[in-house]
Amino acid sequence: MRDEDDQLDSAGAAAANGRHVWAAPPSQKARNDVKRAVDRLLDALAPERVVKRAPRIPVPVERHRTPRGCVLQAAAAAVSVTWFPDAATDMAFGELQVTAWQGVVSRPGSARREPEGAAVTSETTLVPVEGGRDGWEWRAADGTVYDTDALAAHCAALLEAQVAAAGL
Repeated sequence: MRDEDDQLDSAGAAAANGRHVWAAPPSQKARNDVKRAVDRLLDALAPERVVKRAPRIPVPVERHRTPRGCVLQAAAAAVSVTWFPDAATDMAFGELQVTAWQGVVSRPGSARREPEGAAVTSETTLVPVEGGRDGWEWRAADGTVYDTDALAAHCAALLEAQVAAAGL
């Protein structure tokens, strides 16, 4: 039995606490489509690099890719985007977490660690919903819906705001 606030959307999923809960587990095709949508977003934010022997040229924003996300790191601010998939038997696809940071984010396996670390300044959790020209969009808990390009632009704007707040 659903809560009275839960409403069915056009795809037959109930929106419960900002997450989509499907009447039956989503199909493997739908899960693959969502994974492709996640990959498109991560490619827009931090394309995978080809390993080169030459030293890298310093840039104002380092873009680091991880298996489930990416980190956009400026001198003293960062934005991380991480995908948390649900199990194949769950009634949801998973969620995308966008986190804004002040400081330098330490990546797993990185030798570069700042003693004071980084502090979270904001967090947004988004869930995939059907729609848009790519087939999937991202809905935040407040109801804001982003397509892939809009979410990439939102992440870039978050980083700019963090850099401005740090006074760099």
